[in-house]
Amino acid sequence: MEPDPRIQNSKLKIQHSTAFSTVSRSAAQTRAWGKKLGRLLRGGEIIGLSGELGSGKTCFVRGMAEGLQVAKEAWIRSPTFTLINEYDGRLPLYHIDLYRVGSRKEMEELNLREYLFSDGVSVIEWFEHLPEDEVDEWLQIDFEHGGGNRRKLIFAAHGERYEEITERLMVRRNPHPSLSLEGRGLKVRD
Repeated sequence: MEPDPRIQNSKLKIQHSTAFSTVSRSAAQTRAWGKKLGRLLRGGEIIGLSGELGSGKTCFVRGMAEGLQVAKEAWIRSPTFTLINEYDGRLPLYHIDLYRVGSRKEMEELNLREYLFSDGVSVIEWFEHLPEDEVDEWLQIDFEHGGGNRRKLIFAAHGERYEEITERLMVRRNPHPSLSLEGRGLKVRD
């Protein structure tokens, strides 16, 4: 599968990438994609989120928290002012927001490496603010407004581990496989 050419993040200048996109038509669908991803994670993953304000990043993280079995009572909110929110679940979830972090010094004061290279899952909003040399492998998810409640989600894997996750997400694209023709044992011709 060819990388999606619309992905603009400079971090995406990598030799090989598995990418796909999907359109979410509601906050519930965006959250469902996050939940699917959360269920696939095993610990130590870095998930980079990029997109305009209000494009669905935090909604997606709420779904990831569900997939990671974070307690339903947890208030999953954007860490715009706290910068890092930590949640306990099947794996620790570190929700990081770099929107207000301006300098490399401020970045270093956050001790991000302790989160990025831990056994938990680090999900970073405004990932494009992370210095390019900070991570070698990650899963990038870009969010684009599509009008109304529609959002385009573009998943791009950077590294073998993330290619496997992306491939497994692509297999799970249909949220209701029993309703598809393939789910009923019928073949679909292209």
